Amino acid sequence: MESWRPTSCAWWAHRQGLDGSLHGSSAADVLERTGWMRSIGGSAPYLGLFARARLDRETVDADVARLAVHELPSARGCTYVLPSADFELGLTVGAGAPAGELAAAEKYLGVTQAEIEQLCVTVADLLEASAEPLGPAAIKDAAGSAVRNLGEAGRKRGTTTTLPLALGLLQSRGDIRRVPVNGRLDQQRYGYVRWTPSPRGALSDMDTARTELARRYFSWAAPASLKHFRWFSGFTAAHAKKAVEQLDLVPLEGTDLLMPKDLAVEFEGFTVPSKPSYALLAGVDGIHLLHREMSRLLDDADVERPVPGGRAGETLGGQADPPSHLIVDRGRFAGLWEFDTETNKIVYRFFGDEDAALRETVSETLEFVRDRLGDARSFSLDSPKSRASRVADLSS
Repeated sequence: MESWRPTSCAWWAHRQGLDGSLHGSSAADVLERTGWMRSIGGSAPYLGLFARARLDRETVDADVARLAVHELPSARGCTYVLPSADFELGLTVGAGAPAGELAAAEKYLGVTQAEIEQLCVTVADLLEASAEPLGPAAIKDAAGSAVRNLGEAGRKRGTTTTLPLALGLLQSRGDIRRVPVNGRLDQQRYGYVRWTPSPRGALSDMDTARTELARRYFSWAAPASLKHFRWFSGFTAAHAKKAVEQLDLVPLEGTDLLMPKDLAVEFEGFTVPSKPSYALLAGVDGIHLLHREMSRLLDDADVERPVPGGRAGETLGGQADPPSHLIVDRGRFAGLWEFDTETNKIVYRFFGDEDAALRETVSETLEFVRDRLGDARSFSLDSPKSRASRVADLSS
């Protein structure tokens, strides 16, 4: 293992608030400090906020309801949970995805910009007049002939009608927002409402937005490479390089990793804590997903461990993403876990000798998942059936 990695892993965990330093913070404060949290209809935001700040689900849901935090299409056009201070930035850097989908529909499906813009007006008017959120089916029915079926060609490209194109543009412009039907982030049933006033305002210059995203990213994720930033942002090499050049970053000696100069001074004086500091997190938590480089989290001795429920010969070191939820100790990938809905217990495999602190962390997380969430899904299509082989393997 490279000499810098243990320090960097522990530093990442410290900057991510996984050392207890953010206990008692609000959801918005945690997201501003540690980064936007990937949602994808799973439990990741709840698990991440619980591990960092001991926030229960009801508190997070209340923050979503009052728009202190919100799930928005942002970096790479993917949905993340953002603090209100970043709503405009997230929408701005994510606007390229729906624009690209419209361009593809124009090219391959005979859709026109004018047609979609008119549909945007129709949808916005419908939501303005509605006293409650409207789901896609209700919008489609109310819009009538303004929504066009795109036939077999559209089905093959995953765009069956023109409605998703309009909804995507309206969201990226901050004209409408998507709200969970039951107020929860871990179940993908949504309605749409008008967003008044819109969070989109003065931040219209994309170069400025890219630089602001880079500034936030390196405060969350440093030390990180330009490659890491490109993965997170989805920017081209030229755009990412230009955004990073506006920042005062310094290299970590002997690596391609970069850090803000003020953090580099703090990093030089940082020492790895002697006592373990455990956290049970989702596999898409920022401790992994901000870099998406599994090798930086794994000890060399764990690279060849088999993937739970995986095919013969599959190893952890060969995966792009964790195959299950993560047990982290001072930034190191120290084990895997899943929630077994049949027994209402957490099953896990720890890569070392268990101690009382680990068992306490597992117990606290179990109570949270069992009593506040009911399950710990990885993503919207995750189910007890789909994870059965992993649960069985981790239980053995």
